[in-house]
Amino acid sequence: MNRARFVQLAALAFGLGFAGFVVRGTTRLLASYEAAVALSAPLLFAAVGLLVLLVVVATLDVTGIRPVE
Repeated sequence: MNRARFVQLAALAFGLGFAGFVVRGTTRLLASYEAAVALSAPLLFAAVGLLVLLVVVATLDVTGIRPVE
């Protein structure tokens, strides 16, 4: 993985997290709390999963096992 791709994935993770909160807030205006959580949860889980992946890649880079080029 090159550094530009790493930064793009980090920006995507931030965007997914932001979108999850926007979806939860706007859905809360129109529907119940449970519906808002159900609609925003996949976005937030995807953001957290992507961040976990990026932490693993960064850790592998720091230890020298798999460098980020």
